[in-house]
Amino acid sequence: MSDVLIAIMGATGTGKSTFVNLVSGSQLPVGEGLRSCTTEVRSSQPFELLGRQVTLIDTPGFDDTLKTDTEILKLIASYLANAYRENKKLRGVIYMHRISDFRVGGISRRNFGMFRSLCGDNTLANVVVVTNMWSEVSAEKGAARECELATDAALFKPVLDKGAALLRHENTFASAQAILGRLVANVPLPLQIQRELVEEHKALEQTAANEELKTQEILEAQRRHEEELQRQREAAEAAQRALEEQRARDLAEAQRQREIQEAQARAERERVQRELEEARRQEEERLRQVQLALEQEAAARAAEEERLRQVREQQAREAEEQEEARRRHQAEMERIERERSDGDCRIF
Repeated sequence: MSDVLIAIMGATGTGKSTFVNLVSGSQLPVGEGLRSCTTEVRSSQPFELLGRQVTLIDTPGFDDTLKTDTEILKLIASYLANAYRENKKLRGVIYMHRISDFRVGGISRRNFGMFRSLCGDNTLANVVVVTNMWSEVSAEKGAARECELATDAALFKPVLDKGAALLRHENTFASAQAILGRLVANVPLPLQIQRELVEEHKALEQTAANEELKTQEILEAQRRHEEELQRQREAAEAAQRALEEQRARDLAEAQRQREIQEAQARAERERVQRELEEARRQEEERLRQVQLALEQEAAARAAEEERLRQVREQQAREAEEQEEARRRHQAEMERIERERSDGDCRIF
């Protein structure tokens, strides 16, 4: 029969079942995705370590995808209470945490809060907080996160100050054995949930773990309410932004249409102006051609009149010359006639 019992706790997906299988040789189901695999409290096959028979207790996380946190609390509390009634005391509790988590979110905080309320402060000397999945981060980043976990009062510092240890799991058999080696020699101490249920005969609803659960549920409800309010605010802001953007687009479109209409009106005015200017130019050209024709006609008429004047002057000169020739001829004839007359007179 095993004389060392060690419980493994932590959020879903932190490697609890993988750790148990690695060090104990068990074949507990291991989850691969986001869906929980451990939905019941399960024990590993006993194995020997440092001359002791060790059994590990694998527990589901309080963020289980198949059971509510209340159902998980009942499972863990019932198992631990029954074990305590049978004088099976825990020599230690391991809390698993992924060092690869870039921040400790609400789920991790809720799981760790439940873990603390199950253990109580008096058993923290038998608690080891184990960080794993170191291969998924750089050494520098992992060390920085480890330091933050150890020194932040909102994270693991309070339990470390009260005696808990912070160890690394390197995902090796030797590393897992070294972690368990820190616990196997501990003096068994009852957890707070065991004392409340068995020694103080409290109902589960009266325990600190249940109070923590209710507080967590209230906080979770508040968180979800705040998230819903934030979502609604963001939706309203998004709708307002969309409305403003649509209004801006409408204004821009209206401005664009105005600019298009103004451009079209300007182009139409310019077209009409060009047509008017072209009509005016053509009219001026027509009038110039008419004026030129009139001037040419006037010049032709003047030239004709000059020609006619010259013809008349020539005819007048010719008439005068003819008259002059006639007068000279007549004068000659008269002279001849006088001379004939004068000759006849001399004969008689």
